[in-house]
Amino acid sequence: MAENGAPQPTSLARAERFIWLTARVLEQRRFAYHFLEGSADGVDAALTAYANPDGGYGHALEPDLRGPVSQPLHTAYALYVLDLIGRCGGQRAERICRYLTGVSTPEGALPAVRPESRGYPAAPWLPVAADPPSALLTTGPVVGLLHRNEVWHAWLFRATDFCWQAVESLERTHPYEAQAALAFLEGAPDRPRAEAAARRLGTVVREQRLVLLDPGRAADTPVPDGYAPGEHHFAYDYAATPGSLARRWFTDTETDRALDHLAALQREDGGWPVNRRVWAPGTALEGRPMVTVKALLTLRAYGRLTAR
Repeated sequence: MAENGAPQPTSLARAERFIWLTARVLEQRRFAYHFLEGSADGVDAALTAYANPDGGYGHALEPDLRGPVSQPLHTAYALYVLDLIGRCGGQRAERICRYLTGVSTPEGALPAVRPESRGYPAAPWLPVAADPPSALLTTGPVVGLLHRNEVWHAWLFRATDFCWQAVESLERTHPYEAQAALAFLEGAPDRPRAEAAARRLGTVVREQRLVLLDPGRAADTPVPDGYAPGEHHFAYDYAATPGSLARRWFTDTETDRALDHLAALQREDGGWPVNRRVWAPGTALEGRPMVTVKALLTLRAYGRLTAR
């Protein structure tokens, strides 16, 4: 109880205040859709502001990559948002696939960053190269989401082959690439093959200590090379829902411990922190509401979120 005898606000109520105070219109609309019975149309309209005539998305939709030009990372996030509101299909998907076709590497896959971003600010871990290579980091989530929504386009054939080869040959990796591999497997149409590959990927993640299983021992656990101090990944980063292929990687005790940690990360202002290196003030301001909505969705999926 609060000092005046009134009930303490729930974590969702505190997060709602944080969203209205700090979030971009897109995250406000997403919060309203997921937790306040808001409309998908509102999310759709907000997302459209980031769309470009080439069918891709830009305008710092993914905050670590600034500038107006379309990029695969922005487009991957747009598909993630559309998937969650049930609008990842139709003519929009066709336009996106045309864009993906035009920006693919000779292998038919996607680079992490296209050279069009040269001259615009970007996070130091997203270098702009003249001839960028194919990247599972961007290709995996895009292909997985398109398959999960039963989108069929010629671009998917070679991109899917690239993902299978990259995932099934993955040995040394890092958490974000492992998450991208998992995102592909979650939507891959060959379910027996995907489940077998996911079991192998889970072994890689655990053996290479790409997940912190005991949040209380973070100080004793190194982070991957190039990651910020304390930039650990937890069970919920892989298994965001109980139905995820990655849920089988962790025991009930490990999952509960991770979810306890996630709930405890909510700050006094109602939002969750960004768990990566902050390279510009604006990226942290824009990133925290994105992370907050994601945390709330995960906690709700596991029955850990109290109603308003």
